[in-house]
Amino acid sequence: MAFYTEPQKKLQDQFESRALANAAEEAIVRDELDEMHRGFIESKDFFFLSTVNAEGCPTVSYKGGAPGVVSVLDSSTIAFPNYDGNGMFLSMGNITDTAKIGLLFIDFETPNRIRVQATASVNSDDELIDRYPGANLIVRAHVDKVFLNCARYIHKHTRVETSPYVPDEKGHAPYPSWKRMDFLQESLRPGDRSRAEQEGGIITADEYAKKLEAGES
Repeated sequence: MAFYTEPQKKLQDQFESRALANAAEEAIVRDELDEMHRGFIESKDFFFLSTVNAEGCPTVSYKGGAPGVVSVLDSSTIAFPNYDGNGMFLSMGNITDTAKIGLLFIDFETPNRIRVQATASVNSDDELIDRYPGANLIVRAHVDKVFLNCARYIHKHTRVETSPYVPDEKGHAPYPSWKRMDFLQESLRPGDRSRAEQEGGIITADEYAKKLEAGES
């Protein structure tokens, strides 16, 4: 499959960048992961995941975890977990729908970044699930394209701390404040119902908004 689509090439021609785009493809775009890609990906504790459903509607999600949240299984295969979220399963449903995903890994301190295009599947019984305590699904993805991307527009940021909501080695994580909102109580999974009172009490949507403004989750 060609790397560039016809609309992309049309714009390259419009802005006289076809030769540059072809040179960039030859220089940096690969079909497999090399050791540099592996080291960069497995050192990261977050990434951005893009997916699209069968109607062509896309979504992008931030995925965080412990360092190495994405495992490089071999030069053509990566895997990562899905953790408890808001119950929408937008990304996981889209993967089941179309299988096409994009991953963006960023080092904000250097800065640097790697982009991956892949074809993925979702499984709740994958043998890798024990590698990620607290995960409810595992995504395995075949790498279609990978490339190191120009970092000049990445703003430098200093990492402060790991999210306390990343599951620990036993899969335990704090109860999120949003699950304490009053209007959600009847919609929660059975295992989460009645926990709000134990975890600080039921709150309103306005109270949750104030927590977000204060940097609390």
